[in-house]
Amino acid sequence: MSILFSDLNLNSNIIEGLKIQGITEPTAIQSTSIIPALENKDIIGEAYTGSGKTLAYLLPLFHKIDVSKREMQGLILVPTHELAIQVENQIKLLAENSSIPVTSLSIIGEVNINNQIKKLKDVKPHIIVGSTGRILDLIKKKKITAHTIKTIVIDEGDNLLDPKRASITKDIIKTTMKDRQLMLFSASIKTETLETAKSLMKEPVILKTETKPTINPNIEHMFMVCERRDKFETLRKLLVAVKPEKAIIFVNDNEDIEITTAKLNYHSKDCFAMTGKLSKEDRKLAIESFKNGNIKILVSSDVTARGLDVEGITHVLHLDLPLKLNEYLHRSGRTARGNAHGASICLVTVKQLSIVKKYEKEFNIKFIQKKVFGGILEDYNFSTENNELKIRSKSHNNKINKSTFHN
Repeated sequence: MSILFSDLNLNSNIIEGLKIQGITEPTAIQSTSIIPALENKDIIGEAYTGSGKTLAYLLPLFHKIDVSKREMQGLILVPTHELAIQVENQIKLLAENSSIPVTSLSIIGEVNINNQIKKLKDVKPHIIVGSTGRILDLIKKKKITAHTIKTIVIDEGDNLLDPKRASITKDIIKTTMKDRQLMLFSASIKTETLETAKSLMKEPVILKTETKPTINPNIEHMFMVCERRDKFETLRKLLVAVKPEKAIIFVNDNEDIEITTAKLNYHSKDCFAMTGKLSKEDRKLAIESFKNGNIKILVSSDVTARGLDVEGITHVLHLDLPLKLNEYLHRSGRTARGNAHGASICLVTVKQLSIVKKYEKEFNIKFIQKKVFGGILEDYNFSTENNELKIRSKSHNNKINKSTFHN
């Protein structure tokens, strides 16, 4: 028997607002986290990318906001500008659709701090979404009133509680009252992250059902073997074969991102380079163009794509493999959002095949080797019987749909 939002003790206006968005049933992480969140319990929640974690913390937060008070009550910490903007957009959409007058503001770095201070004064947001460094600055300047904050959410907790940057997050938490609620969500939670989070919380409810982080089962994982010098040409042929509706190509180095984008555009591909050099305005314009289909391909690093939530991404392509094992989980999760299906394809050298095996073991997934043959992406099988390489004539459908995928 499936659980409904009405079973989770949520305000009926919130439920009606979700219906306008076409959301009628809670996902697994939402159905397990919302009731303890409403009970003000601290929560540590792990669920694969695209499983609805944002609403898992926003819905109970919305329910508890006292809109009669013009004061800050919720603080959502995120690692990237893009994620801050996306979460704020979801807050505004839910406020409009539910007719609950919750106000919000995104606070990020690399933006004029005086303008942000003015907006904080004018808007008096119930919920602030933002990057840790700038938020801590504003708390120290007494422009964010930490003592009125009732709930803190740490989104992408594996990033914000990473040992290299956890101190800022901890400093923010220390400025709030001891009876505040703390919720952490992430697609992957390492043992050290879990222990750090538990040390900050009061008897947290831990929603981490698997011993290892899971990846959306609606993603098909593939790899193609080529020499390093041939990776770009292989990528170009791959794009011709799969004709992605929307795709993200991952490249590790900013300079290589720009070079790859220039080469692909020379070959008449609709690409845009998402580098760390982009201004906030240019990033926002690029993502909007990607969402509405004017740009079909983003070439990006892990940093600029973290938390990117765009519907309709059919393919994630790895020109470079991620530098950290868990980043494969976050990269591949850019596709198959919600109930959609998608493909994640790695371009690897022979020496990198061991890394593919590590992904299979770590995330309990299976990779299929592929090859572009006659402009079509097909399975690439090795026959031990006669020592010949054979191509099974099973083409990869250009349009991603449920029937395309298999285990």
